[in-house]
Amino acid sequence: MSEASVPSVSVAQARELFFAQGRDPAPWIAPHISRSWQRSRPVDPQCIDPTPMAPSLLNERREQAMRLLSCAQPELDGLAEHAVGNGCIVALSDATGLILEEIGSPDFLPKAQRVALQPGVEWSESHRGTNAIGTALAERVALMVLGGEHYLAQNGRLGCAAAPIFSGRGELAGALDISGETARVNHHALGLVRMAAQQVEHRMLLAEASGHVLRFHARPALIGTAREGLMVIEGGRIVAANRVALDLFGRSWEGLLDLDAEEFLGAQWPRMEHRRSLLTLPGGRQIATVMERTGTANSGAGRSGARQAMAANAAPVDNDDVVRPLLARAVRVLNEGVPVLVNGETGSGKEVFSRRLHAASRRSAGPFVAVDCASLPETLIEAELFGYEEGAFTGARRKGMPGRIREAHGGVLFLDEIAEIPLALQTRLLRVLEGRVVTPLGGGQGVAVDFDLVCATHAGLPALVEAGRFRADLMYRVAGFTVALPALHERADRRALIARLFLESGGAAKHLCLENDALERLAAYRWPGNVRELRSVLRALVALADPGDAVTADALPAHLHDAAPVADFSEAAASQPNAPLQTITRHAIDEALRACDHDVARAARRLGVHRATVYRHLARQRPPTGNTKD
Repeated sequence: MSEASVPSVSVAQARELFFAQGRDPAPWIAPHISRSWQRSRPVDPQCIDPTPMAPSLLNERREQAMRLLSCAQPELDGLAEHAVGNGCIVALSDATGLILEEIGSPDFLPKAQRVALQPGVEWSESHRGTNAIGTALAERVALMVLGGEHYLAQNGRLGCAAAPIFSGRGELAGALDISGETARVNHHALGLVRMAAQQVEHRMLLAEASGHVLRFHARPALIGTAREGLMVIEGGRIVAANRVALDLFGRSWEGLLDLDAEEFLGAQWPRMEHRRSLLTLPGGRQIATVMERTGTANSGAGRSGARQAMAANAAPVDNDDVVRPLLARAVRVLNEGVPVLVNGETGSGKEVFSRRLHAASRRSAGPFVAVDCASLPETLIEAELFGYEEGAFTGARRKGMPGRIREAHGGVLFLDEIAEIPLALQTRLLRVLEGRVVTPLGGGQGVAVDFDLVCATHAGLPALVEAGRFRADLMYRVAGFTVALPALHERADRRALIARLFLESGGAAKHLCLENDALERLAAYRWPGNVRELRSVLRALVALADPGDAVTADALPAHLHDAAPVADFSEAAASQPNAPLQTITRHAIDEALRACDHDVARAARRLGVHRATVYRHLARQRPPTGNTKD
């Protein structure tokens, strides 16, 4: 057991020695607690709990940590379910210990807030003495701080487990924490935050990488998972690595970064690109590897230029992308070979989402083969999917055709509007998905195929199964994990999305500025055609504007002026036109919870917000209970 996880057995004696007598408490408590108490001496043990910083300042800090927030959101979502079930909360801090986000049990959230364990409060050792967040950042290891091990006596009822989050260069990026009453926090919680921090680091390194990314592990099956080693190489030098890579090579960041890649990996490393193989290191050791090119060495400059262009046009950045956490969860299951089904209204971006899913998955180096099942005539869809041999039917190509399923080998097969596949072909498709062998029309030898499957539909497959139009066994095979994309008018991030798409549709190239009145009018429209309709309108606006124009609401099509606006959080604002926004929001969440039988996840999807928003709402609705100090 590591020193960072050994609980104190004599905390009371240690506190008497240290706080009353000024003596060294080291023999009575874990070494990391003793070191932290010594570092915390400048903190007044009787200090008053601070108030959170102003919301505007907290939003600025969140914007500065946007990469961390976006990459940690799936883990916050996953840990929240554990926290709610165990009467705990989950907190994410930045590198200074400032809590950026907090979700979890409605029972414990008010208690946490009464000891200032909430967003906008810094929990570094210099501000709050020994505590899991601040001490994990100081010690650079995952650890627990239980009860009286906290430096401040008012935190003596807390039990906390936290793990630091590192960048690919070993810099602290933040910390993940689970906190609750002391009896609720144990080594299981410590293991959860340690594993979640590793997932966040994996996601951050891939999001920030440019040049070549080397994925590797001693066990080939772990390549493509968060347990793989990652190393980023730019200009022939190693510029970043995750902690798994350090452990596999027995190195520290100081001993690995900026080394010449050829000296460390051998002359063969550039030949590993886009193929799974064994790489023999200079010392003779072999590791399973896959090399990927993520962009050119100056791609970071390109991203910086794009951000500058965004700022120059005074458009808000899409920091609140509600699709991002859905994408992150879908990537995780797809990388394990589980089929993903994307549900959403026509035009809501199902294919765009699926392409993003492919690009972020383990199959990103392979092909993305899209088949629109709705657009193919019933007489041709079988040949299109499964291929055919020469002379299989009249009009067939002279040398036959391999079929789209075989073309997807090594990549992702995307079946759009899968509900439109004729019932007679569903049995054959199921057989291919189960056996991963495809036999072309006209006979011939079956061909083994290896691909990941993503399907999309705007229809409800269970209803089609009940109507006898879709096989139940095929539905269970393709819907291993279902993603429900919100309609555009349901998305809480639609203003930022509209601003970004305006620039991408040519607004940035023509140096156009989308004025607030136009943005608000666009955001208020219901968009029956969803993102597809929005893109068409934005392209028309850009085409009609002169370079450098400020696009106002007057430039919008007439039907956008005449239509009744859709309010935030469904119809709540329309039903309460004079109510303040906070009241409208509370009403909308309550209505969604009632409609979803108080299922938080379903209510959040219905509203187009993250579950954390609903959990915070529930916490605020609870009447004050006893103080944690009692």
